[in-house]
Amino acid sequence: MLKLNALSLLSTLVWLPIGGGLLTLLIGDSRAQVARWFALLVSIATLLLCVPLYQGFDHSTAVFQFIERMPWIRQLHAEYYLGVDGISLPLIVLTAFMTVPVLIAAWTVIEKRPAQYFAAFLILEGLMIGVFCAMDSLLFYFFWEAMLIPMFLIIGIWGGPRRVYATLKFFLYTFLGSVLMLVALIYLYLKAGEYSIAGFQSLPLTLVEQRWIFLAFLVAFAVKVPMWPVHTWLPDAHVEAPTGGSVILAAIMLKMGGYGLLRFSLPMTPDASRELDWLVIALSLIAVVYIGFVALAQTDMKKLIAYSSIAHMGFVTLGAFLAFDIMANTGSTSGAVNGLDGAMVQMISHGLISGALFLCIGVMYDRLHSREISAYGGVINVMPKFAAFMVFFGLANSGLPGTSGFVGEFLVILASFKANFWYAFLAATTLILGAAYTLWLVKRVIFGPVANDQVAKMSDLNGREFLVLGVLAAAVLLIGIWPAPLVQTMEASVRHLLEQITVSKIPVG
Repeated sequence: MLKLNALSLLSTLVWLPIGGGLLTLLIGDSRAQVARWFALLVSIATLLLCVPLYQGFDHSTAVFQFIERMPWIRQLHAEYYLGVDGISLPLIVLTAFMTVPVLIAAWTVIEKRPAQYFAAFLILEGLMIGVFCAMDSLLFYFFWEAMLIPMFLIIGIWGGPRRVYATLKFFLYTFLGSVLMLVALIYLYLKAGEYSIAGFQSLPLTLVEQRWIFLAFLVAFAVKVPMWPVHTWLPDAHVEAPTGGSVILAAIMLKMGGYGLLRFSLPMTPDASRELDWLVIALSLIAVVYIGFVALAQTDMKKLIAYSSIAHMGFVTLGAFLAFDIMANTGSTSGAVNGLDGAMVQMISHGLISGALFLCIGVMYDRLHSREISAYGGVINVMPKFAAFMVFFGLANSGLPGTSGFVGEFLVILASFKANFWYAFLAATTLILGAAYTLWLVKRVIFGPVANDQVAKMSDLNGREFLVLGVLAAAVLLIGIWPAPLVQTMEASVRHLLEQITVSKIPVG
């Protein structure tokens, strides 16, 4: 394995965009073009750093790699402790990858305080990467809470007319959920005497303790996913956020809820997870089915894709918690591996597809300044290149074979069959509902005669927009046709997670 620890690669990935964001603020809005180029170069440099991270990663082991560890808050036994495994690595790469098109897409669109806008996204990028590679739970919590600040500002400053309401709702939901997580972390610290996530995972806990800790984590991570019924902040946040805010919210920030369940809930409270898996499975299936019908009723394009995100993220939580039922039914972990693999692939796939769809909506909004479906129609007649991308991403969102949207959903549905037929039946309804609301959206917006004079004046994609959507389309196709590298990256870590959750942590005697 290539030894890159001496270069502090993970620290560079975290602090390069944060430092670049602060420097972008110093460049200022008076030199907006310089600030734009500088921010873009920093985001590209961060993405390029993922190349040695991926190349130096040993896919055959579940051991955390690229470890960086030093004292942080000595009085609390908290450490600056970073590392990556096969679960966190794909999410770090996704974060770095999605930040670049977000900055390019905002190049000429953001005229109000552009330097501050670009700086906010760079700082947010560094904090999100910090969440995925923190191995000290207090450091994890620091990054988890700190990333609310730039997103709060992004929606509050560059958002729509109801941005104040949306930002407050977003902040209150996520912050109150995080308070419960902090209580659970403090309790675990008092038991373990340290904040190390690995230490928490090996800590023996009674079933009563596990239940309370599991429920505290569940609320915190369910809000972020978001799961029904704590999902109502998401559509408001998406509708009021600028395009870039919606992209990062859907592509990265929602994934932190799923990541938290895999990193904290399952390995730290395996007995409570096994006992209460029915609760998470039920909430996940409600999200898949009920929210799918809610999406059908939407008239605002952003709201429709926002509700679609809730339904698709239901597959992530479903796949993660099917493992217990599968192992109970079959006595084997093979089906459980499918569920966890599907959950991870779905997170990456949804990040790409939902991000691309929000960028498509942003392209239309920049021209017509409306997100209402009724304002459009016949866009293919005036924007054929854009229409091709919109149709492609719509099909990918519907789970078309050959796209990344198919792989994750197929693996989770396959795992569902091994757990319970009715789980599989309800989960498979997303193939119908997803196609219904997505293709109905595409039909009303893209096809048919030109709806009005405003649509007739719309211009097709420029080179910058074509580049952004083209790169995302290539990524969606690559994972859909060749998912093996992604699955192989996380395979050892997924199997190690299964080993952790099959061992009871209840103290003997």
